Amino acid sequence: MTEPAIEDLLREFAPQVLGALVRRHGRFEDCEDAVQEAVLAATVQWPAEGVPASPRAWLTTVASRRLVDQVRSEQARRVREVTVSAETPPEVPDTDDTLLLLFLCCHPALTPASQTALTLRAVGGLTTAEIARAFLVPEATTAARISRAKQRIRQAGSSFPPPDGPDRLGVVLHVLYLIFNEGYTASSGDRLHRADLAREAIRLTRLVHARLPDDSEVTGLLALMLLTDARRDTRTTSSGDLVPLDEQDRTRWHRPQIDEGMTLAKASLAGSALGPYQLQAAIAATHADAPTAADTDWRQIHALYLILERIAPNPMVTLNRAIALAEIDGPAAGLALLATLDADDRMAGHHRLLSVRAHLLERSGDPSAAHDCYRRAAKATASLAEQRHLESRARRLRQAGPA
Repeated sequence: MTEPAIEDLLREFAPQVLGALVRRHGRFEDCEDAVQEAVLAATVQWPAEGVPASPRAWLTTVASRRLVDQVRSEQARRVREVTVSAETPPEVPDTDDTLLLLFLCCHPALTPASQTALTLRAVGGLTTAEIARAFLVPEATTAARISRAKQRIRQAGSSFPPPDGPDRLGVVLHVLYLIFNEGYTASSGDRLHRADLAREAIRLTRLVHARLPDDSEVTGLLALMLLTDARRDTRTTSSGDLVPLDEQDRTRWHRPQIDEGMTLAKASLAGSALGPYQLQAAIAATHADAPTAADTDWRQIHALYLILERIAPNPMVTLNRAIALAEIDGPAAGLALLATLDADDRMAGHHRLLSVRAHLLERSGDPSAAHDCYRRAAKATASLAEQRHLESRARRLRQAGPA
């Protein structure tokens, strides 16, 4: 088995093993350390010795033994119980504790920001740097949040909550949304996609939807993921270069995902309340419903973004509304709306703002300013695929005339 395939296995099984250990022993922080050591051991041994017949059982056994060693060194009062249970490799049930682990990480003792950061780390497998970029905050801030979250869960007791707790559902959905976004458009590296993360986010959202099938926001989030992920194969060329939405071959969009996503999007709007994931799913459905880019109903998309902006204000929502507005009233209108984001510290120097501004400047007939924005946007992103795309746009303008 190749190393990337082994990495995929470890990403899938690590949160399941962590959930199983926490269910059995509590001690979230110690269990996480033990699982990380087991994963490290697997990355060394499996490429050389082969992947075991039951990778999850292997990880559980190794992690359990590491946990025993930790408990022994601390002289914990539960050492006898844990030692006895680890002397014989524990049976690994066929149940998946990932969903319960997800809700545990959203413990009410934590702030929403800490809940999200810890879940992305423990369940989503994102690095601290990736989480920081998702939150638009410094890496040191994210590291501190994760550390404090582990301590507070330990103090509060690492007990599993009921998996339908309403006080945690909003944070759980936000976490799944961030995991999917990181998988759909990786914030760093040479790949535009991290399909493993996108698949995991969809899988976890299906678990939540199966538990709460009548929740409109859960349904909307699953619809949004499916409709968006359906475009994945058309977003890059064979050489890995980015293909914008309006240039994608829509006949290659994954039709089964679109059909399921459209059905779920319609179902999510049947409820009395209206939430951000339902609205985003409706926007994605509007794009999916257009046979070509020219057929896109931009007025409907702009209207949906206006509602979304009112119920869930966010600079990225405003940025996307500017794109829709430019399609309706021209690039000058879009640029005027973008200007309202310049004072927002969260967007200062953000590559997405710079790239959209560059595109609208190019459309408005200002190639020099567009060239400058494309170059600045390329420098501001850590995604190599996005860098290549933005630099190619800048080169095209430079070759067309003086910048």
